[in-house]
Amino acid sequence: MAGANARPRPGRLDQGRQGRSKTATGGVVDWPGTLLNGRPRLPADLRFTWRQRSAHELWLVIVDASASTRRHQALSDGKGLLAQLFDDAYRQRARLALLTASGGAPVWHVQGLKAAIGLRDWLDTLGAGGGTPLLAAVNEAGRWLAARRKRFPAEQQRVLLMTDGRVKAGTSLPLLECPSLLIDIERGPIRLGRAKQLAGQLGAEYRHLDEG
Repeated sequence: MAGANARPRPGRLDQGRQGRSKTATGGVVDWPGTLLNGRPRLPADLRFTWRQRSAHELWLVIVDASASTRRHQALSDGKGLLAQLFDDAYRQRARLALLTASGGAPVWHVQGLKAAIGLRDWLDTLGAGGGTPLLAAVNEAGRWLAARRKRFPAEQQRVLLMTDGRVKAGTSLPLLECPSLLIDIERGPIRLGRAKQLAGQLGAEYRHLDEG
């Protein structure tokens, strides 16, 4: 994690097609930008932004809720980070798309709606189980984002993928054509470390939930 004396490093999520995020000392917390420097431990670790908004922002969140994410409370701890992200999206009036990857196929829960406080209730009921249709989820997300760009070409899109990376060997994910961040929630004494490889395939920034 970035410490109190660390200098924030601009990441791919800090800049978009519409407007440029800047570091400030007050205002709205920029959670995507903050997380690029690690999970915040102190108030000084937070990044604040103001943005010239000529278009809506869309945050697409893909959550791996497969059975393996029950291990060592990986998904449970990841929910805390998602709660912060949802709150920030609500304050910034961003639109959200929410897709879970578990069981036999990915499932949409929200598609481009304004972030709502009720997402906290959804998080409370989210459980882990079944397989990991992560490739199907990313492909579905890519198709949906491409179609949405045709309808809203000025919309600024961002993707956050939360996964433990425990997918079938040989799984290869396609590049996502927008700024992306992968949060690795793999826990335990023995880690496969596949999430970092998946981030490279996606062209996404990589952070582990426990980085400090």
